[in-house]
Amino acid sequence: MHMRALILAGGKGTRLRPLTVYTPKPIVPVVNRPFLLFQLDILAKAGIKEVTLSLSYQPNKIEDLLGDGTDHGVHLSFVTEPSPMGTGGAYRFASRGNRETTIVLNGDILTNADIKRITDFHRSKNAEATIALFPVPDPSNYGLVETDQEGKVLRFIEKPSPEEAAALGLNHINAGIYVLEPSVLDLIPEGENASFEYDVFPKLLDSKKPFYAYLMDSEYWRDIGTPESYLAAHHDLLAGKVDGVPDFESGESETATTAIIDSSSVIGEGCVIKPNARITNSVLGTGVHVEEKAVITGSVIWPYTRISTFSEVTDSIVGRGSHIGRNVTLRAGSVIGDKATLPDYSKA
Repeated sequence: MHMRALILAGGKGTRLRPLTVYTPKPIVPVVNRPFLLFQLDILAKAGIKEVTLSLSYQPNKIEDLLGDGTDHGVHLSFVTEPSPMGTGGAYRFASRGNRETTIVLNGDILTNADIKRITDFHRSKNAEATIALFPVPDPSNYGLVETDQEGKVLRFIEKPSPEEAAALGLNHINAGIYVLEPSVLDLIPEGENASFEYDVFPKLLDSKKPFYAYLMDSEYWRDIGTPESYLAAHHDLLAGKVDGVPDFESGESETATTAIIDSSSVIGEGCVIKPNARITNSVLGTGVHVEEKAVITGSVIWPYTRISTFSEVTDSIVGRGSHIGRNVTLRAGSVIGDKATLPDYSKA
């Protein structure tokens, strides 16, 4: 059975600002790889060759970086929405007359989900639509999904309060991975804005079509749409908590013998690390300069940034081409955009 995949990557990444002002969210670096490659990996592993990216924000940057996908084991095509159409509208627009089973992925989830297991489950249920669910401790920021014993979807509860969620005894949220038969396209008016959560899925339930939920119980899943979550994803990856992702390798860099870099850190190509600098559990992009006695801990530094002498960067994200002055202190949770200059002795 021929299947294709669609990645919904049209958002502006507003929750991830300032990191997404110059870099569209699908290609923000995650351990020095464009984020979207993690999704292409799981699709290629499942034998899915045809992948469409639905874009609307800075599409050229994404196309330029990813090319036609052959380097990543897939064939990539790109569609750019004429105006933001919502998740369901984007799916309808991107189908362009193709009546095939489609795996749809939200473009802001980092996961090692076994796509083949999800599609096998979908087939075994003869489902028209299958939604992947993931258990979270606090579902109040997400949509909860209630199912019966067989895995049939019963209803959606959007962003319940923690009390409501506890009373319902539910913690399974929409993980942003769907398997959809072409009949689902008929529920979406052409050229209109439609959302899966608010328009398409309620129609599926009303029509009593076979609509099932696959529970991700042992896989990794994280929505990387906020700086906190983006940083936490790095900590998870560096700690080896995500099975099945490629090994992360440091590039050639110029490192002083007295610099201390721990084994979990990943250092990009062409970095310069001066004497007595200390780097722990961090990722440095290409061409980062770290001067004498600077200390970087639990942080992500984007390419071509300079961290000056005696500065301390802790659990922070620093954008591309920035200059962090001498004796600057970046405390946990700091997020510095691209091309920023922090004067000597600043604290953030």
